[in-house]
Amino acid sequence: MRAFIFLAALLCGLQAFAANHCDLSEPTRYVDVGEVRLAYQSIGSERDPALLLVMGLGGQLIHWPDEVVERLCQQGFRVVRFDNRDVGLSTWRRPAPNINLPYEVLRYRLGLSLGAPYHLRDMAGDAMGLMDQLGVERFHVLGASMGGMIAQHLADLAPQRVLSLTLVMTSSGAQGLPAPSDALVALLARREAGSREAALQQQADLLAALGSPTVHDDRALLLHQAEQAYDRAFNPEGVQRQLLAILAESSRVELLNRLNVPTLVVHGTADPLLPVMHGVHVAAHIKGSELKLIPGLAHRFQDAFKEPLLAAVLPHLAAHRGDLGLARL
Repeated sequence: MRAFIFLAALLCGLQAFAANHCDLSEPTRYVDVGEVRLAYQSIGSERDPALLLVMGLGGQLIHWPDEVVERLCQQGFRVVRFDNRDVGLSTWRRPAPNINLPYEVLRYRLGLSLGAPYHLRDMAGDAMGLMDQLGVERFHVLGASMGGMIAQHLADLAPQRVLSLTLVMTSSGAQGLPAPSDALVALLARREAGSREAALQQQADLLAALGSPTVHDDRALLLHQAEQAYDRAFNPEGVQRQLLAILAESSRVELLNRLNVPTLVVHGTADPLLPVMHGVHVAAHIKGSELKLIPGLAHRFQDAFKEPLLAAVLPHLAAHRGDLGLARL
């Protein structure tokens, strides 16, 4: 009985200790990786296993919901989130090359080659360089959407360093998978805005289109989220270059076939941008991977789906912590 009480007290103490170190007000810091300066935030104890979060197209580190980041940290992980190149407070490519995005999208649909100023593997190298600069040898990776594509490259570049891989709402890039509607692609590519107000309205339209049909979006909340992102950093040309990096890449099926990293694939059944077969296809080509489908989840971290996402992700991370500590589930 005494042993049980001691263990319970120890577990409670560990959780309280983790919570005290999960300070979301940690400042944004910077590291130089080659010619790219990356803005990042590290939350949690440096003694805990590191979890690198890789955001999707046009997303900034603030687009990882704070409550999700805090919960991940409270499970005993050092959570590192950062701005990819060309968005947020990280390096923007200058001078901006002249991009005719509709023309490049047409070339992609015709199966023709595209010219991109950089590629997803370069962005994976950025992320690896960030962890090098932080002195982190082995770490977990969780990537969403484009971030999941970058995470695939990360695991291929250095499989010995990736303790676990979590791929959320992402794709293999293979030909033949269901495509989003032309209307959604147009919203995604629409970046010209003559004013701040017009830009906010455009972003709110896109957020609404990426949301679940089972959830009612409050327009004021969408505009507030768009405002936070715009006021931190607004670089529509950078988003176009990131999109080119996605379109310029051929199928990653061969890459996925050679991965040998503990992998969880999470996808929503209502994803309008990367329909559910994208996630099914990714999982089918990674040896030993686990697939979890979340009913109603679309292509955003909406409040209604945060708990289902955490319920899917946390056991996978706990099972592959990579240290001798106790998993705080």
